Amino acid sequence: MSIWAKVATAVRGGVSEAGEAIVDNQALRILDQEIRDADDNLNKSKVALTGIIAKRKLADKKVESLKKSLEEYEGYAIQALDKGDETLAIEISERIAGIETELMGEEGLAKSFSDSEGQLRKAVAQTESNLKRLKQQVDTVKATEQVQKAQAAVAARHSGAGSSMRSAVDSLERLKTKQAERTAQFEAASELASSTEEVSLNDKLKAAGIVDGGANSNDVLARLKAKRGN
Repeated sequence: MSIWAKVATAVRGGVSEAGEAIVDNQALRILDQEIRDADDNLNKSKVALTGIIAKRKLADKKVESLKKSLEEYEGYAIQALDKGDETLAIEISERIAGIETELMGEEGLAKSFSDSEGQLRKAVAQTESNLKRLKQQVDTVKATEQVQKAQAAVAARHSGAGSSMRSAVDSLERLKTKQAERTAQFEAASELASSTEEVSLNDKLKAAGIVDGGANSNDVLARLKAKRGN
């Protein structure tokens, strides 16, 4: 492969990587928007579910009310028959038939609302679960991306890819070296000052006769003569 072919391949590879990076970043933005839309639709579904539950409860109450009315009028019909008032019993029976017809309709409506409620509850629960998992995955991908960017910045210093960071780290090392040198100089100056002070103080003590200044030649000669006389 010629050098120009290699260059062309490298360029195509770089363009491909840049294109993938753009697509990936766009994908995250699309997912964020899709999640927001899903949240909005989920909230609307919950509102709709609340409405269906309310209607189902009203239908249930209506069914219970009609059942009580039915039981009540059946009692009236029996009492009318017991009294031999068949005409009244027939009139009550007509009312009972109307209640039974209305009851069948209300029971069907209540069941329809109940079925819809069950289906919608299941759909809402499933959507919430799926949406929660998707949010967790997106959050994990974003967090991992940020961590890997930080790791890449640090790794660039060791790989030599980040000249600005390498320069900054080199400057940091030089500052550390200079600080260590200044610290050593300060310590040396302090030791020298302490030593000079001790010498000067000893000289003053000797001159004052407070501290023995050490033997001199006259003292040594006198000691030798005394030793010889013995």
